[in-house]
Amino acid sequence: MKATQTQAIEDYLKTIYKIDASGKRVSTSAIARRLKVAQASVTGMLKKLSEMKLVEYAPYRDTRLTEAGRKIALETIRHHRLLELYLKEAMGYTWDKVHDEAEKLEHHISEEFEEKMDEFLGRPSFDPHGAPIPTKEGEIPSSNNQPLSAFPVGVTVKIERVSDDDPAKLRYFGELNLYPQSKIIITAKEPFNGPLHILHNDKQHVLSKELSDTIFVIEITPESDSDTA
Repeated sequence: MKATQTQAIEDYLKTIYKIDASGKRVSTSAIARRLKVAQASVTGMLKKLSEMKLVEYAPYRDTRLTEAGRKIALETIRHHRLLELYLKEAMGYTWDKVHDEAEKLEHHISEEFEEKMDEFLGRPSFDPHGAPIPTKEGEIPSSNNQPLSAFPVGVTVKIERVSDDDPAKLRYFGELNLYPQSKIIITAKEPFNGPLHILHNDKQHVLSKELSDTIFVIEITPESDSDTA
């Protein structure tokens, strides 16, 4: 980490990247909610980041990362996701505990340690929750996955990624064996944002919209299913 690149700066840049990648507006209020800080604090930091040429910021407009800011954000995300996988594979952490530990460590590892982790793990492409790990060159694959709740009844889908924001939800998904690469059939949807009924491994489950909004899936067609067989 460079002397002028503090943990707070990395957290802000990572947060801006994630909000933008989710397709939502990168507003001051959105950043404040994610980081659990006051909007006035966000405004002050965004002005600082703008002076450092890491973001494009103007009052009442969405914030955008510059190329330099994006590079730092993706490097931080790479550290985080490699650490999550290392904690799970090498140290036996469960997938609901790796996020918080990685948050503490991601700002403090050296490039040598990052390389050793990457090599030990076999140059992985995804973290334990299915999120893509950026390359050292700052490249990250895009995906057309959508929340499970967005799909209609009768569709077969495959889980690509599960949100790691809430350990309790991850523990529950683990109890249901709803991990990345799991295949699900949507069997029913209750009206007015009601729960979703799914079939997985010949077992029926009912998921609230709050839960199904945090599972990101792609539809499986007969052609794509045969391709992955």
